Amino acid sequence: MAAGYLDILRTRHAARLLAGTLVGRLPSGTAHIAIVLFTRAEGGSYTLAGALAAVYGLSTAVGQPLLGRAVDLYGQPRVQLPASVVSALGMALLALVGLESLPLAYGAVMVAGVFTPPLEGGLRALWPSVLGSEERVHRAYAMDAVAQEIMFTVGPLLVTLLVSLWSPAAALLVINAIGVLGALSVVLSEPSRAWRSAPREAHWLGALRSPGLLVLLGSFFFVGLALGSITVAGVAYADDHGREAVYGWLMAALGLGALVGGAVYGARQWAGAPERRLRVIVALLALGYLPLMLTPGVVAMTALAALAGVFLAPAIACSFIVVDRHAPRGTVTEAFSWLVTTFGVGAAAGTAVAGPAVELGGTTWSFAVAGAGGVAALLVLLATGRLLAVPGRTAVAVQGSENDRNGAVEPGFSSGHQA
Repeated sequence: MAAGYLDILRTRHAARLLAGTLVGRLPSGTAHIAIVLFTRAEGGSYTLAGALAAVYGLSTAVGQPLLGRAVDLYGQPRVQLPASVVSALGMALLALVGLESLPLAYGAVMVAGVFTPPLEGGLRALWPSVLGSEERVHRAYAMDAVAQEIMFTVGPLLVTLLVSLWSPAAALLVINAIGVLGALSVVLSEPSRAWRSAPREAHWLGALRSPGLLVLLGSFFFVGLALGSITVAGVAYADDHGREAVYGWLMAALGLGALVGGAVYGARQWAGAPERRLRVIVALLALGYLPLMLTPGVVAMTALAALAGVFLAPAIACSFIVVDRHAPRGTVTEAFSWLVTTFGVGAAAGTAVAGPAVELGGTTWSFAVAGAGGVAALLVLLATGRLLAVPGRTAVAVQGSENDRNGAVEPGFSSGHQA
């Protein structure tokens, strides 16, 4: 299992691009907890903290596809680095000015969110030119999904460490400075500087004119909703059991399950159409969420949380392949950015729905939101199978990828960028 990942990391540029992207994404991966801690330290209420975090999240959802389209049009260095700097300046403004002027605080987090660089989509657009074969690219997608889980685990710990050593304001400044360094490492690399998107058809919908991509986005909105609702339901479960540490155990188990599932999924080569495989994985994901409604004792619940996480990373990794196959020519970064946006909006909706569910029916109802989200994600894929079955472009053999100007991609590798 590890040999395949080591093979990828030994490839020239691969480790640098993966590490740079993860470091560059630290600000967005930790923004919500950093904003909440900063707001509370400044004397703001939980309501204000939640509102500022929500504005950041919505702004990121708006900015990601727009910046992704800009990357496809103008290249990575011209967009990724300036966006990272502007986003960091927005957070720096919040840290330095504080909450004395609420309109300024809201404006600062809005700027930080809108200009969050689309590093995720950028990395996935680079993999074909860096790795060459289809099998290695697919394994890199799985490794990417696993690395995300590590980042979302380590990132919050780093924020809390910086807060304890200095202050929440210092945490905001340091995390965003580190993020700029990560983006800089990526855009200065040879693959990022050489990458060019394929010529694209002028169309105001951009990547959204692909029916298959719209189906995928609809499904992953509900996957995000399920995951977002679990974060709230986990708090309610911990409250029921009188121990705040229980919440940490549940979230750690969920992350561990995703790590194991992603590592196993990426360790082998899968036959058959990824669209069909995605339906199976999402079905298993939904089945993993449903038992959470039983809310048993802490030990059993922790085990169920780990089981619920097993198929998350494989679902994300498989979705990357499907996005690549359905994105219209010249829109690959934008298409990946839409997936990030839709997943994030779904997670925000899940947290919003799970709260009232707790008030109305208790912890069981809040976990029922997660189960319903998983089932809805599967139903979308099943109901629209015909649209998702055929890639948006003709799957013909090609001599190279738009991301592979030197012809490194094996002939016949459908990189998602052919006409």
